[in-house]
Amino acid sequence: MNMKILTALISVAILCMLAVAGCTGTDTKVPVPTPAPQENTTPAANVTAPVEKPLYVVGIDGNYKPYAYMDEKGNPIGFDVESIQWIGNEMGFDVKIQSMAWDSIIPSLLQKKIDIVYSGMSITDNRSKQVNFSKPYWIVNQAVAIREGSTVTLDDVKEGKVVLGTQRGCTAYEWLDKNLLQTGKMTEDNLKLYDNIQLTLSDLQNKRVDAVMYDVPVIKTSIEGKPLVMLGEIQTDEEYGVAIRKEDTELLATINEGLDKLMASPKWEELKQKYEME
Repeated sequence: MNMKILTALISVAILCMLAVAGCTGTDTKVPVPTPAPQENTTPAANVTAPVEKPLYVVGIDGNYKPYAYMDEKGNPIGFDVESIQWIGNEMGFDVKIQSMAWDSIIPSLLQKKIDIVYSGMSITDNRSKQVNFSKPYWIVNQAVAIREGSTVTLDDVKEGKVVLGTQRGCTAYEWLDKNLLQTGKMTEDNLKLYDNIQLTLSDLQNKRVDAVMYDVPVIKTSIEGKPLVMLGEIQTDEEYGVAIRKEDTELLATINEGLDKLMASPKWEELKQKYEME
């Protein structure tokens, strides 16, 4: 055989063997792993953390119907209670209503046990020395209640001729003190003071006092269903306001703005009708 032809045949055989080996061998390439999905740490667009509302504790006299009192389940209700709840919702704060004895309510405010007094508090010079008041939201006079069939007259009351009862620390007491005790028309023994108006009216029914003096709307509401009548009114033209600590000027401004909005809203008339304020 020609040497050139033999050499060519050998070369072809070698090439075929290499081709077959290439088809049947193990692939040594290392597969590239698929990357695990990465957690998206970029903040979502337009998402903001919720803003926590301020919480204010509101002190009330829980026996001050129709302004502030407790229902049969022990929940606070009344004209003033619903008013501050509406204002809080409108002005962006939460409220917690706390009932307490009336004569301790301003000390509790000053000691920061409560933040607001919203409970038919008359604006007086003595109170204004201790706290700031909102703009007035109501005007009241004093009423006198007696038993049905009593012969006591309004003149008898004004002249200090009867045993009178009222709640301690209230403006009725201030009127009686100024006009009857300090003038000598009535002795201190003839003025009986109580923790709340309901106890006062109970003693009137039980003939321990001859007459009771207190704010007109409260007397009207509290004598319903009892053998008591309203004898008449003593004009004092007292203005009710919301009491705030003197340093809490920003809160005072918020309450005043809230009162403006409330009294301009349909809710104001709704509350007056609901609690028979007029």
